[in-house]
Amino acid sequence: MISVAVVDAQTPGNVGTIARAMKNFGLDELLLVDPPELDPDGEAYGFAGQAREDILPNAREVSLEYLTDNYHTVGCTAITNEDARKHVRYPFKTPRELADSLADVRADTCLVFGRERVGLTNEEIAELDEVCSIPAAEDYPVLNLGQAATIVLYEMRSLTLESTQLPDPTHDRASEREIEGLHGQFESFLEAIDHPEEKRDKAGRLFRRLIGRAHPTDREAVTLRGIFRRAQRRIDSRDE
Repeated sequence: MISVAVVDAQTPGNVGTIARAMKNFGLDELLLVDPPELDPDGEAYGFAGQAREDILPNAREVSLEYLTDNYHTVGCTAITNEDARKHVRYPFKTPRELADSLADVRADTCLVFGRERVGLTNEEIAELDEVCSIPAAEDYPVLNLGQAATIVLYEMRSLTLESTQLPDPTHDRASEREIEGLHGQFESFLEAIDHPEEKRDKAGRLFRRLIGRAHPTDREAVTLRGIFRRAQRRIDSRDE
């Protein structure tokens, strides 16, 4: 299942526009982090079209932590102009590449959109599993929030419109609980090997991006956790 989250939207109309695009392309779960007031007689419902009947009234207010704990999260942002040396927003996928990568993975995924003017912060992006960016003209790469969401959701249509069109899933991704446990185990491992403290956050972000692209199965995640745990025990026993 693919859900949509909007973080700290400034304009109710953009929330309505995104809800309408969700209705267009077969998505129905809208999650809102620090949303504006959505007055049933206001612009959100006015812009939502038929989504005013179900998607907007059923939208849930949640925290960013709730998203990372319960979904495979994809931060949707403008062109990043970053490379492997500046990796908070790198590597990133285009919407089409993202749809292709999700086609063979059974995972509850949430597409996360940020604020109208500044999008998602680096701190927020660092908490998410993947980054999606829309290629645009170099001299003006910034898109309106509603436009950006519509483009991304359009590319998801092969996964969301009709169940008869869905590809057969071939890969059972580990649960978010297991994935987050793996990240926690990696953090403990870095501490055990006395990895420089000032480099641990960077190493953790790199590891999160790697795991986000790999979509490990439960067995793979459990095995990796076991390896890190065993290595940590051995290191601890040598230090005694």
